[in-house]
Amino acid sequence: MPSPLHAFGTIGASGTIRTAPEDFFVEEIPPCEPDGEGEHVLLKIEKRGDNTEWVARQLARLAGVPARDVSYAGLKDRHAVTQQWFSVRLAGKSEPEWQTLASDNLKILDGTRHRRKLRRGALRGNRFTIRVRELAGDRDQLESQLRQIQQQGIPNYFGEQRFGHQGGNLRYAQSLFDGSLGRVSRQRRGLYISAARSLLFNHLLARRVELGNWNQILPGERVALQGSRSSFHAEEIDAGLQPRLDAMDIHPTGPLWGRGDAGLTAEAAKIESAVLAGFSDWQSGLERCGAEMGRRALRAPVQDMSWEIESDQMVVGFMLPKGSYATVLLGECLDYRVSSPLFRDNNT
Repeated sequence: MPSPLHAFGTIGASGTIRTAPEDFFVEEIPPCEPDGEGEHVLLKIEKRGDNTEWVARQLARLAGVPARDVSYAGLKDRHAVTQQWFSVRLAGKSEPEWQTLASDNLKILDGTRHRRKLRRGALRGNRFTIRVRELAGDRDQLESQLRQIQQQGIPNYFGEQRFGHQGGNLRYAQSLFDGSLGRVSRQRRGLYISAARSLLFNHLLARRVELGNWNQILPGERVALQGSRSSFHAEEIDAGLQPRLDAMDIHPTGPLWGRGDAGLTAEAAKIESAVLAGFSDWQSGLERCGAEMGRRALRAPVQDMSWEIESDQMVVGFMLPKGSYATVLLGECLDYRVSSPLFRDNNT
């Protein structure tokens, strides 16, 4: 599993992240405001030291509902301070006193009625505030790269945690494809398939970074619309595309491999075919497992970005679209160390 290629040159600074949970703050940005009525209650919860699934179980127990009636948009790390939304379907039940769950590590920030269940992935993005400690190296270069990230966005790599501890999810994926894995749960199977698709995507993106066109639309490109699952085929590059690309309204894409047509032609198809030529076994394995062809933006815009550097620390804040990784952004300007191997990224 190769290290991602950097889009903005050699990294000249280093530092440590996640020394304490408060050093990694994440806030979910919901796609819409709650309805104010309905059989579901949307709860905004701040947690420290608790994982998402544990909180969901406590909500189900307090409300007296099955675990399936409690949902959330995405998993968030235990080793961070996170604000995220949960929905609880009450369906005629009286609403409990949610504040009875409050503790030093858990706060109920808001509770509002809503007509619909909160679905996985139902968020616009995540807002991060990250403290980097033991900062050392070339500060001028660091700030130059931060400004480039602010203006140009980042290569939308999948973070290394997607592949499991020491790439374990990829080893399981290989065993799944060659038939030696045996029976596994649906959840585990999905993790291994996702890891394999992410590997192929990262390889394609690394090649586009190497070629210097990760943030450009090529002839024959499949183009994604920002904040949407929609895409279109750009057989030729017309005058209307460049302003939209510059405005972060559209992005070039890479493969989430599976059954079906990738929808590429011309130069874009040639590059992708060459990069994936050595992964035919992975491609056929994904197709046999029933994965459907998808596309993911090669570029992630970065919004509301700011930073402050004092002495040997830096605090950086920014918003990323859902599915993009804060540690990928940090890796574009910083050779960072994680204080504890238990810490993982928030990426949903």
